[in-house]
Amino acid sequence: MKWLTEAHRLIGTREVPGAGDNPVIMSWGNRLGARVLGITYGADSVPWCGLFAAHCVTQAGLQPPPISIRAKAWASWGEGLSIIATRPPLGAIAVFSRDGGGHIGFVDSVNRDGSLNIIGGNQSDAVSVRRFDRNRLIALRWPKGVAWPLQAPWAAAPAADTLSEG
Repeated sequence: MKWLTEAHRLIGTREVPGAGDNPVIMSWGNRLGARVLGITYGADSVPWCGLFAAHCVTQAGLQPPPISIRAKAWASWGEGLSIIATRPPLGAIAVFSRDGGGHIGFVDSVNRDGSLNIIGGNQSDAVSVRRFDRNRLIALRWPKGVAWPLQAPWAAAPAADTLSEG
C-alpha cells in the first residue's frame, strides 16, 4: 500500500511551534489546494491529520474525499469495513471521535487488548504511531477498487498513547 509506505516515510515530521510553519506540511496543503481540502490551508497550527491522510492517498494515486481536511469526511470515503473486526486490514483508514471533531490515521498494528496502533499526522503535533482505544473508533474504510492486503499484524508492544491529535 503506497499510502502506508508514504506515511511511514514521513514519521517524525513535526509542526513548528509558535508562529512558524513546517514547509513540508505546508507543501501538502499548497499542492492539494482548497478544491481537495475544502479550505485554503494556511498554518500548521490548524489540525492537519486530514491533510496528512489526503497527501498520503494522493501519493498512492487515489482521490481523497471532498473536504478531506475534516477527519470525519473520511467516515464515508471508500468502502466500509467492520469496526468490530479483530484485526482490520493493514493500512485501513481509521476515523476516530474526539472533543471538538475527529481524527484520522492508518491502521499499523493491533494490540492484544484490541486497541489499534495508528500512524497519522498531528498526533502530538507530529507524524507518529500512537495507540488509540477502539471506543473512539467511528469508522474503518478501505479505498474502492483496491485489493485488501493481509490483516494488520499483532503489535509486539502497544505504541505510546496519543497526547493530542487533530
